[in-house]
Amino acid sequence: MPMGPSLISRLLSPLAAAAALAPGLSRASYGLDMLPPASPIASQIYDLHWAIMWVCVAIFVVVFGAMFYSVFKHRKSAGAKAAHFHENTTVEVVWTVIPLLILVGMAYPATKTVLDMKDASNPDLTIKVTAYQWAWEYDYLQDGVKFNSNLATPRAQIEEWEKTGAPKNKDYLLEVDNAMVVPVGKKVRLLVTANDVIHGWYVPQLGVNQYGIPGFVKDVWFTADKPGIYRGQCSQICGKEHGYMPIVVEAKAPEAYAAWVKERQAKSAPAPAATAAAAPAVAEDSNKVWAMAELMTSGEKVFAANCAACHQASGKGMPPTFPALDGSKVVNGAKGAQIALVLNGKPGTAMASFARLSDAELASVMTYTRNSWGNKSGDATQPAEIKSARK
Repeated sequence: MPMGPSLISRLLSPLAAAAALAPGLSRASYGLDMLPPASPIASQIYDLHWAIMWVCVAIFVVVFGAMFYSVFKHRKSAGAKAAHFHENTTVEVVWTVIPLLILVGMAYPATKTVLDMKDASNPDLTIKVTAYQWAWEYDYLQDGVKFNSNLATPRAQIEEWEKTGAPKNKDYLLEVDNAMVVPVGKKVRLLVTANDVIHGWYVPQLGVNQYGIPGFVKDVWFTADKPGIYRGQCSQICGKEHGYMPIVVEAKAPEAYAAWVKERQAKSAPAPAATAAAAPAVAEDSNKVWAMAELMTSGEKVFAANCAACHQASGKGMPPTFPALDGSKVVNGAKGAQIALVLNGKPGTAMASFARLSDAELASVMTYTRNSWGNKSGDATQPAEIKSARK
């Protein structure tokens, strides 16, 4: 198809604009590098990366320099005549031995780094990491602390389904409600597995990228060099919400870590009878009878963190893969059927088991779904009912 002047000008105008901006862009300050390492293994990886990079640059300069020099020096127009020979033993030995030495020189530090990465012996702290679609569960085996970690930014704010949400910061897809907290200077061993599909626990600044595979437990370790917050994401394409499965590790001084452990242990303990009314709705007391208002308030938060991604904040879902909860026969039917569904999931569908949530969390989210949108069951599900169904 012939192109008229107007079409050509439209095609060339972006190029002209880019050319006009080029001087300004060239003066802009920018950095292109790996994230600064924050653990011994990450430092080894960083140093290894740049060492091998410079070796490759040197090889490039030598090989292409020799090639361009030979082409220029021995060009026909300069009177050079091609030499006729079949083989040269000396040259063949040289170009075999030199690459071998280079490869051995690169293989030694690379092998040492890989072996160091796999040496998870004698840890100061062991954390079991279980991956779910799409959240992380952290179980501190020595401290008796266990919790889930979900994307903290509300999906309604990310997607802005109904209206413009609050301003987003640069880490809005890398923020969680509960970060993994570790002590600085201590060797932390991770036991990584998965509940459903293959996931990947990846925090580049700590030098960790370990697959979580259902039915297997893989170990890896790191030691945070300094206090700070280190972010990562699931590194495997684990399903629809793969991009909303962040990881946050907060490294604290040992004293601050000990205080955090005591705080988490206190939150996990059953609330005393005298202060039960002031306890949060998700406290680990499966025998308390919660008020309807408490369950609804807590349930809305649990739903936003675990269910809204598939079933939508409006409860309308995305049929047929993610059915609507608004008007659902299961949600509006007998409690037992809904309890069994959230505890066991539904094989062959996208509905995964949510047994990892506490009894109070499941009770509150069930109460919320049964009494929200167009659902008006009027009943409340208590943690004791969930606890009984687990047996």
